[in-house]
Amino acid sequence: MYGDTDAMRRRAGQLREQGAEVRALADRLVAQVDALDWSGRAAVALRARVRERAGLLRSCAGQHENAAESLERHLAEVDRLKDSIAGIERRAGSLVAEDPALRDRFTPPPPGHKAWLTISLPGL
Repeated sequence: MYGDTDAMRRRAGQLREQGAEVRALADRLVAQVDALDWSGRAAVALRARVRERAGLLRSCAGQHENAAESLERHLAEVDRLKDSIAGIERRAGSLVAEDPALRDRFTPPPPGHKAWLTISLPGL
């Protein structure tokens, strides 16, 4: 059987939240350093370094968002295939019930198995 797509959607939401938190952290760090009442070469160097690191944090946040989007696309495809499998199972069940000769010749795959996508029955 396949994974719990609802649980994985929650995980995608968590990835988005983590990305937003990391982005907010980057923004806070830059704001805090910019708010320092400090000047000179060391202050300029610190601000530059913090902005550089904040850029890396924002990139990390973007990767979280990309991962969430990829996971959601994958889950949509999994749900689509699960629906197709269920439909084929129902139609095959009806065909076998209507034709006693098929009952003897057809060995169905396990319920929900991806092998349902490749079965060949007359009328499917």
